[in-house]
Amino acid sequence: MARKPPTSPRKNASQERSRATVDALVEATARILVKEGFEQASTNRIAEIAGVSVGSLYQYFPSKEALVAAVIERHNEEIMAIVRTALKKIADTPLDKAVRQLVTVAIEAHRINPKLHRVLAEQIPRKHLKDVEAFNREVHTLVRGYLESRRKEMRKVDLDVATFICVSTIESVAHNTVLNQTEMLTEKMVKVLVEETTRMVVGYLR
Repeated sequence: MARKPPTSPRKNASQERSRATVDALVEATARILVKEGFEQASTNRIAEIAGVSVGSLYQYFPSKEALVAAVIERHNEEIMAIVRTALKKIADTPLDKAVRQLVTVAIEAHRINPKLHRVLAEQIPRKHLKDVEAFNREVHTLVRGYLESRRKEMRKVDLDVATFICVSTIESVAHNTVLNQTEMLTEKMVKVLVEETTRMVVGYLR
């Protein structure tokens, strides 16, 4: 059985210079993933693009997989910052307006570096996507909490099932709009997609 490459950083970057090195390595990894793909990425190539020695790379990351994990974590945090802010804003918002905002935010979040998002979705082996699973769990927890607070506006439905269907539907529309339907990214078409997806999700919940 092949040994699984380590995906955790060797040490945390606490000093400013160390943080700059880590940032350069993570950014270089992201650029290589977008331009050359996961299979072509290597620690030597990443170090070259980042402008640091391979020895410096290995001080912070034990493998290519650890660097990819850092890219995934950073990308997901950018997206989650938007999602968390949106869910705070809609905490006391009626169901239809809240769903509309969630759909809008989902599309906006997927528009953060869509080329990188495509690589992470399509090329990264599933065994390296633990951070993505944690991200998905947080989204489900936050949406479920909102739906629970709006039970009086909803028909009788299992909250876990409702959360799964709502998140999966919104995620699918956002994902396919941004990554596979570039001609649909006009502002007018995005508004149409938001309205139609909102109509579908709210109709299901009510």
